[in-house]
Amino acid sequence: LDLSCKKVGDGWVVAKDRWQTLTDLEVTHANLDRLAEHCCEFLVHAADVEGKCQGIDEALVAHLGAWGKIPITYAGGAKAARDLARVHELSAGRVHLTFGSALDVFGGTLVRYADCVAWNRAVSAAQRGEAGAQEAWDKLCAP
Repeated sequence: LDLSCKKVGDGWVVAKDRWQTLTDLEVTHANLDRLAEHCCEFLVHAADVEGKCQGIDEALVAHLGAWGKIPITYAGGAKAARDLARVHELSAGRVHLTFGSALDVFGGTLVRYADCVAWNRAVSAAQRGEAGAQEAWDKLCAP
């Protein structure tokens, strides 16, 4: 289920019509529970930062990670490969990150697809406990 949302006060509400119309559906854990009964994963667009390459909405990522009952992919504002590690950290590994206009395969210049693949391989190796995985992880996460 694709949820586009915008920040309103201390939370987020679902937006529609190319993010121009705010709905009354808040992105709360209770609402995620209810919606999760009808899907197997969420793609959450942070409309306030989407396409700007100026940074992720860290509070939204942490909010989604605190729920984390089904797979969630976050989209919006990512500008560096190290954002992969930041999303992983903020969400305790429960939220994935997708890159858009920053990624080289989409014409961007800020993030190389090869670096994203390397990061994902390092995470997988670390999860399997392979030798040298932590060093690879640390190198990829360095600022």
